[in-house]
Amino acid sequence: MSGTSPSQPAMHENMSDDEFQAYFLDGVSRTFALTIPRLPESLARPVSNGYLLCRIVDTIEDEVALGSAQKRRYCERFAQVVAGHAPAAPLADELFPLLSEQTLASERELVAAIPRVIRITHGFAPPQQEALAECVATMSRGMAEFQDKDLSHGLKDLRQMGDYCYYVAGVVGEMLTRLFCHYSPEIAAHRTRLMELAVSFGQGLQMTNILKDLWDDYSRGVCWLPQDVFSGCGFALSELRPGHNNPDFVRGFDRLIGVAHAHLRNALDYTLLIPSHETGIREFCLWALGMAVLTLRKLHGNLYFSDSSQVKITRRAVKATILASRLTRGNDTLLKTTFRLAGLGLPTEVPAAVLQPRPIDI
Repeated sequence: MSGTSPSQPAMHENMSDDEFQAYFLDGVSRTFALTIPRLPESLARPVSNGYLLCRIVDTIEDEVALGSAQKRRYCERFAQVVAGHAPAAPLADELFPLLSEQTLASERELVAAIPRVIRITHGFAPPQQEALAECVATMSRGMAEFQDKDLSHGLKDLRQMGDYCYYVAGVVGEMLTRLFCHYSPEIAAHRTRLMELAVSFGQGLQMTNILKDLWDDYSRGVCWLPQDVFSGCGFALSELRPGHNNPDFVRGFDRLIGVAHAHLRNALDYTLLIPSHETGIREFCLWALGMAVLTLRKLHGNLYFSDSSQVKITRRAVKATILASRLTRGNDTLLKTTFRLAGLGLPTEVPAAVLQPRPIDI
């Protein structure tokens, strides 16, 4: 256990709110620390805060020293804190000493800083606060439900995988869309369609991460793949082992690449609904989309991979994604062409097979 009280003075107390959030983003997610500054300043602040709130939920859910009931209780309490129905300091004081050394130091520090994070949250406009609070509440409830499942041999089916992706990433897409619509009436004119596509955008990104991190999760005794897809190809996930060399598994895995690719096609449609003059928001979306497509290409080209390092995109590829986004962000035709070229050779499921997950009782 860390054993340090969160009430002790911290080095970040003299930072401005923007410096504080940037400091923690850099500590817990280099990717978002890179992409969020592309947003307009008035959007970057609530988006940064929203990501930190979600990361706190992730930290609670991933903490090995906490039991399932404890995780559920602390997630529920945190949701109440974000909604303004409970004080932040008692939660931080109680939760922080329970975190193990297996939790990253930056995440433990973030938990200690919950009161400051919440003060920033409650300084936003009411619609922004509502978007953040609803995201945290839904994510907390859904992730806690999955903590109670036996995940050693995969999820039941593609539908359940979609539900998991919704709770982990789809709700974030909805939160971002609400914040975008609050920022711009022009964007808000497409709110209904954007909210639908946001869920698919989130699933595409999360599915890509699940596929890439297959063997990292396996080493922890967890599998997020859907059993029905693989049983339909003649493979039981209970038999999955590193170095399996099984073509039946590969057929199922490649189908999931196709589903993820189809979701990313919806992500492009989402991005194209953002006005072309909102270049920062478009870049924020395009960087995530571009890196996901390149990751799917790596996966499709290395279907028998046995370590996530084998399918990790290079820094050069990341730089190329950033450059391509900047060159094409204002031209819809160029964006469509670039996306099509990036996805050449990737499988794609028919639209009917692309599930639009919604929050349900599990």
